[in-house]
Amino acid sequence: MRPLPPPEAVQAPAPLRQRSRGCVRLRMARAGAATVVADLSESGPSRLRFPRTHGPVPEAVLVNTAGGIACGDLFEIGIELEAGAGLVLTTTAAEKVYRSDGPASLIRNRLSVAPGAHLAWLPQETILYDRARLERRFEADLGAGAGLLACEIVMLGRAARGETFASGAIRDRWFVRRSGRLVYADALHLSGPVADILARPATGGGARAFGTILDFAPGAESRVEEARALLDTPGDGVEAGASAWNGHLAVRLLGQDPDGLRSLAARFLAGYRRAPLPRVWQG
Repeated sequence: MRPLPPPEAVQAPAPLRQRSRGCVRLRMARAGAATVVADLSESGPSRLRFPRTHGPVPEAVLVNTAGGIACGDLFEIGIELEAGAGLVLTTTAAEKVYRSDGPASLIRNRLSVAPGAHLAWLPQETILYDRARLERRFEADLGAGAGLLACEIVMLGRAARGETFASGAIRDRWFVRRSGRLVYADALHLSGPVADILARPATGGGARAFGTILDFAPGAESRVEEARALLDTPGDGVEAGASAWNGHLAVRLLGQDPDGLRSLAARFLAGYRRAPLPRVWQG
């Protein structure tokens, strides 16, 4: 008979946890000169709120009532804009991704923008706590003449608390198609000692935050000089640049100062859109 292993060799199974599953599905339609909600479904801790606005384009504010995202959580957002509709989507606050003891947190964003419609995707920043693990996928299908302006900012730790994202993992993938044809694809994968990797001059130069702003509206490629002028004074500890190709505009932000990077992104978006940001950004 095989002897029993010593007590210290017996490992208890990982505890079962209740994981969050948040999902929002929204369809917006044109009704005369206005855009209205045609269909909305919410589940789990994900909710959408529509504050009263005075402009022609409605705002939708995504709320995570769970207060953050933890290991193994799954959050999905599906937005569909019918022909001629418009929408500005943001979040009520920064999204926090907490440390994980194994499973990755999953975020899946799926957008469909019909011909003549325009979506401004402007969530506030995502904050990664030390040892967080995040997999995020962003997909957009655009019709002919549709517009999409998208901004995503990632902060590595809470700057106000002096925290760092010493180790963990983030996998971020973007795919944008126009009339069924892939026009933009991008992928970022950082894992292991992330702070050490980004401390190298050839990778991040000590960056603690980064951001991407993409414009797929008709004529976006011709606005590259305007975008560069808006980025002309990025501030200390923040680098920024703009380029344009294949009919779209891309802005990259990289900084040692997360708050400075967020401020630059906010100034850029307000100037580029020629409209103030949603009020929740000013909190």
